[in-house]
Amino acid sequence: MPTASRTVPVVFAGVLLLAACGSQSATQGDDATRARAAGAPVDAAALCPSGYSQYGSLPSSAGDDPSVAPSGTPTPLPLPSSTGPDEDGVQVTGLYAWDAGSGCQADYSAAFEITNSGTKKATYTLTFSFLSSSGGAVDNVEQTVQDVGPGRTVKGAVAMRAEAMHAPEVSGIDVIKVRSVPADEAPSASGPCPASGLHVYADQGDAAMGLRVVGLHLVNCGTKAYELNGYPELELLDERHDSVDGVRILKGTGQISTAVGGGDSPRLVTLRPGEAAQSTLAWRSTTGFGDPVNVPYVRVRAKSGADPVIVQPELDLGTTGRLGVGPWQKDETARAAGTGAERPTPPPPTSVPPTLPSP
Repeated sequence: MPTASRTVPVVFAGVLLLAACGSQSATQGDDATRARAAGAPVDAAALCPSGYSQYGSLPSSAGDDPSVAPSGTPTPLPLPSSTGPDEDGVQVTGLYAWDAGSGCQADYSAAFEITNSGTKKATYTLTFSFLSSSGGAVDNVEQTVQDVGPGRTVKGAVAMRAEAMHAPEVSGIDVIKVRSVPADEAPSASGPCPASGLHVYADQGDAAMGLRVVGLHLVNCGTKAYELNGYPELELLDERHDSVDGVRILKGTGQISTAVGGGDSPRLVTLRPGEAAQSTLAWRSTTGFGDPVNVPYVRVRAKSGADPVIVQPELDLGTTGRLGVGPWQKDETARAAGTGAERPTPPPPTSVPPTLPSP
């Protein structure tokens, strides 16, 4: 992707978790704070849910047996003093290391809280950077927190697993990016079918020599055929979700590059349930005279009148002032459910169910 914060080193695997909240979780958090101050290990099972226990995932024989749970405790690592959430409403409340005998497959984890200070229910995408003692990034991990109500605070945990033999030790963590969209316009690649009958999402994209390409994907998860004929409708949005002016949206990507696959003429596409379509966004990040333009969000409508979805392609348009969009084309790698064909490859699975709000 165009931004460094979206690039995760290949030698690490990020583990994305959310912990249940409520009175019990709040008590664990208080105990963890006291133990951290005393320099003692913390019993924080919520930071290593059973899916990341010593089994790697729960054995099939476990079923719903509540006695099968992670073992061991993490060791708290010091955090800089903090007076409260940052301006985006995110606060890291704990950083932990897990040793080889802890029973947790994560090597490091962090607890966090996020508060929605807005007036609408929102879905957040948070990017955490686990840091070495030198301040360099050991791993960047992206986390999605769904459906946070206005004025509510939820608690979660994010974890990473070092797969390299000589990975640097983690001694800090930073929140390097916070993105949010209204929950009713959040993208989805899978899961429950939205009321529109469509999953709409952007992939992780590709970048080389100043050329940027991101795919838009649409899956008909409804019960009726869905027709497309032309280009997705786009609205560019800044960090506050206000419209961005001064950027030409070109029909077709040929004026950006002839090698990105979005230069064909539009044609009628009929998607049966389970079938998919794709489009292409293409731009260049060239910077000349003037101020560079960065657009984190794009509101996408599959066609005129369709329900909007806000994706986050992180458009670094430089001073070019142009964005190309290709026509919808049928994605032949996806067929109706039950045919055995592969579905479109969604982004890495960062989305997890929301936690309960803190009291």
